[in-house]
Amino acid sequence: MHRENLERSGPMPVAVITGSSSGIGRETALEFARNGYSVLLHAHRNVAGLQETANRIRALPSPRDADTLEARLRCITSDIACPAACRSLVQAAFAWQGSVDVWVNNAGADVLTGSSSSQPFEERLQLLLNVDVCGTIRLCRLVCQELADRSITGGSITNIGWDQASLGMEGEPGQLFCTTKSAIESFSRALAMSVAPRVRVNCVCPGWIQTSWGVEQASDYWAQRATNESLLQRWGTPQDVACCIRWLASSDAAFINGQSIAVNGGRRFSAPPTRES
Repeated sequence: MHRENLERSGPMPVAVITGSSSGIGRETALEFARNGYSVLLHAHRNVAGLQETANRIRALPSPRDADTLEARLRCITSDIACPAACRSLVQAAFAWQGSVDVWVNNAGADVLTGSSSSQPFEERLQLLLNVDVCGTIRLCRLVCQELADRSITGGSITNIGWDQASLGMEGEPGQLFCTTKSAIESFSRALAMSVAPRVRVNCVCPGWIQTSWGVEQASDYWAQRATNESLLQRWGTPQDVACCIRWLASSDAAFINGQSIAVNGGRRFSAPPTRES
């Protein structure tokens, strides 16, 4: 199933990246497109962001002159908290090019900066469980079933965890994301044991990544904490995470399975800096 030799004839490999309208998802989509994949982009409500990602991919040079944009790119919007929408997304993805080589479950609910940030704790937790946890689990199982039905082997699934999930973090954000991201990591390991050797399943666990929140909203406290807790003494970037995800899908990582890989520059275990008053 893995088709990295782009000089041979035949279709380009296909990567599906959920939540690819911004941040890590956008950079992951660009990383796969730059490396010769046809890319299916997904978003829920951020249609403008989805179009921006698509436009950036369209601006990339095609790895083969014969490839058309239609063969390289497709955009789909759906709510992965909805079981029927998940089934439709997976069916559409496999129908597009006849198969899927890489599936990246990056989509997640924004409960920190969006309109949901003011909701009560239990409502935010339920949203994360519905979208991040159940959505990821549901999509993984549907993708694996499609691959099995088509007798396809060699696929790669990557889910997104969090480097602090197993360590714990203070405050409501820690309670929310330690709970949900730990569930995703545990499920990823269990799924890898269930579908090997036909499909590889791994979990990438970002640390302090400077997405739009880090650029536009993070206070000096959080900026200091992000750099202090990394051995490389800097924020991570969405590109750092995207490169790891793309590597996991490549033949260079063919013996990497059932793993949770932290992308955090090496974590420094120390007390957080004192908050400003």
